[in-house]
Amino acid sequence: MPPGEPVNRPDGEGSVSDEQWAELVRQAESGGTDAPKEPSARARMVTARLRALDEEAAAGRRRGRKNKPAEPWRPEGWRTGPTWEETHGRARKRRRLAAVLGFAVVVAILVITMRPSLLTDHLPGGGDSADTGPAAGPVGVADADRPTPEEPFRGSPALHWADGAAGIELPEAEATGGMSKAEVEHALRATRQLLISANLDPATLRGESPDEALELLDPLQKGERERLERSLAEPSEEQDPLMLFSRFDAEEAQLAGDVVKTRGRMTFEAGAAGSVEVHTDYTFVYPLVRPGGDEVARTIVRRRLTTALHDPERFAATRGKLSVVSSQQNVGNTDCETYDGFLHPAFPSDSAEPVPAGPDVDPYDRGEWQPEGPCGKLTRT
Repeated sequence: MPPGEPVNRPDGEGSVSDEQWAELVRQAESGGTDAPKEPSARARMVTARLRALDEEAAAGRRRGRKNKPAEPWRPEGWRTGPTWEETHGRARKRRRLAAVLGFAVVVAILVITMRPSLLTDHLPGGGDSADTGPAAGPVGVADADRPTPEEPFRGSPALHWADGAAGIELPEAEATGGMSKAEVEHALRATRQLLISANLDPATLRGESPDEALELLDPLQKGERERLERSLAEPSEEQDPLMLFSRFDAEEAQLAGDVVKTRGRMTFEAGAAGSVEVHTDYTFVYPLVRPGGDEVARTIVRRRLTTALHDPERFAATRGKLSVVSSQQNVGNTDCETYDGFLHPAFPSDSAEPVPAGPDVDPYDRGEWQPEGPCGKLTRT
């Protein structure tokens, strides 16, 4: 055999040259610890297989792509981390989860857009916009939303409003208009009591004389107290006590329970030098039944009232008494052609009335004040 010719091994697992073989024999006979060890048959086979596959993969990439170096082949899941199926399987799960969460967010946004009361009804003083909750008018109300004496606010946005006087919250007082902080606080408290006495006091609601409310007013305000007392005694379209007081004919309607729902706000600002003005805008929702009956109707009154407290050193005024600067009202579910000093609600079983000539009106919409004009058609009560 010529020198340098590889020696074939009988097991067919590989070959080495004569020089390499002689060196191996020499080192083995001398017992040297540094003698190289011949790779095992398994290692040589794996190495050869990897080399062949690398070359095959490189050739394939050269045929399919340009200007990109060949990447060594690697068995799936071996020195490569998760396989494509594992990685993209998890990615698909993440995408599905993200899709579900995204869908839920979209649904939540749509629900809040369509029914903002789900959010604003739980905020103090909130809801100064149209509440598009379930319609609950006298006609065509689903049984699930129909009010009952036990649940008189069922189907109404007012269900989540404050109860009575708890809904009339005072802003923090501060000195203004030449009035001290204590005087401004007194103006706020007196105005709050006027609202309570005129719109929540059971005697006033039963149609009795609102004496407590009248006592809060300044007798020196020219003509105001006399005008109110005259409107209570001789109500008319020109002298309407409902501009300040909420009253029902006790023989026709009475409260269903003892709760009136309330929502609104109170602010103040300096008036003429030596005075402070208090601005209020509140909606009151009254659940009503006929005496001895169990059919529930609701009347909604939105009232804007501005009062003033004057310094008696600068004005002809009584110390601590309020003057009425202005008063307005919007009322839903009452006979708007009757001026007898009482609110007259319609009940679901009442015979159909002529359709009002005015526009559709949502009495819960606190975003827009209804101007004077013909009676509008209620979209709900």
